[in-house]
Amino acid sequence: MNSYTPLNHPSFRRSTVAENGHAPAPRPIDRMSRVVTSDSLFRGSHEIGIEHEGSMYRLKITRQGKLILNK
Repeated sequence: MNSYTPLNHPSFRRSTVAENGHAPAPRPIDRMSRVVTSDSLFRGSHEIGIEHEGSMYRLKITRQGKLILNK
């Protein structure tokens, strides 16, 4: 078991190295996007629709447990 929580998970600290060779400062936690669990989104289903700017997207849980977003 790991000690990650959604707010300290490494994926939230992904960054690219700037031209000066240093990574940009991490984004403050209070400015982060909100965290939503997949359980609360899917509620027992394996696929949901997301409407965004007039387009419909499908978010699916694959057989391997990964998330796939399709337009």
